Amino acid sequence: MRQRLAILCPGQGAQNAQLFDLANSDARVASLLAQWPVEAACGVSLPAALTDPALLFANRIAQPLIVASALAVWEALKSSVPAPALVAGYSIGELSAYGIAGALPAAELITLAATRARAMDACTQSSDRQSLLAVSGLTASAVQALLEQHWLAIAIQNGDDNLIIGGLSDDLHAAEIGLQQLGAQLTPIQVEVASHTVLMQDAVAPFREALRQSTFASFTMPVLAGISAVQVSDKEAAVSHLSRQIAETIRWDHCMDACAEAGITVALELGPGGALSRMLRARHPSIECRSVVDFRTLAGIVKWLERQCH
Repeated sequence: MRQRLAILCPGQGAQNAQLFDLANSDARVASLLAQWPVEAACGVSLPAALTDPALLFANRIAQPLIVASALAVWEALKSSVPAPALVAGYSIGELSAYGIAGALPAAELITLAATRARAMDACTQSSDRQSLLAVSGLTASAVQALLEQHWLAIAIQNGDDNLIIGGLSDDLHAAEIGLQQLGAQLTPIQVEVASHTVLMQDAVAPFREALRQSTFASFTMPVLAGISAVQVSDKEAAVSHLSRQIAETIRWDHCMDACAEAGITVALELGPGGALSRMLRARHPSIECRSVVDFRTLAGIVKWLERQCH
């Protein structure tokens, strides 16, 4: 059977001080990374951002950092691994995915990530803090009434009973007792915005305009759209899906199913973290999944892919 590779680009929540260590182990990529507008996009020096948790998890800094990290790792790997059949990104990772697909250059994507973050931050108020909460053990239908009662929404659906909900922090806190009484297991997420909910609606138009002004190149592979799991391979569809996903529910469960339906046999998550590869492995055990964080070296990743894709 011919092996088909998918690349997975993660979102926020797992960033750490070692974010660029693997990519920087390649001298060429380290030099290239130094030329990318990472510090300009973040508004602080890279060492400062990586060593201060308050900065590392600040939305305006986290988004460009995560995009830069994924693209840097891919730059170090792409000439030594099989050509992917498709790429999928989780939340801000969907923007990274367009770099993997060759549609936009890294420097532009890092700047777009900063634009996206600023537009989302403009939808928040210090008096009404926002956040996300992971809810496992309950289906969407089981929690819907409680969410409506507390003005909350499903931001991301990762599985039948694996959800990310979002809204104002006070409303999330008020809903916690009810969710636990229903049998949910709750895990806070280190984010400052209720991504993929209606609270982000005012960020859609400005980000859509920024995307429209970008010059897209030909895609080398399709990108799975997070809100619909359809394969995107042109600018018009990319602009629509990337802007809408800021304020609409991400159906990551459907994206994982779309990978299986496309005949994907191997998947590599670019990091940080390994949540996407764990979820895909659990939902579709026939797909061999790893994250770059499982390896000590770039060479180790290349050798694993060679074995899986021979």
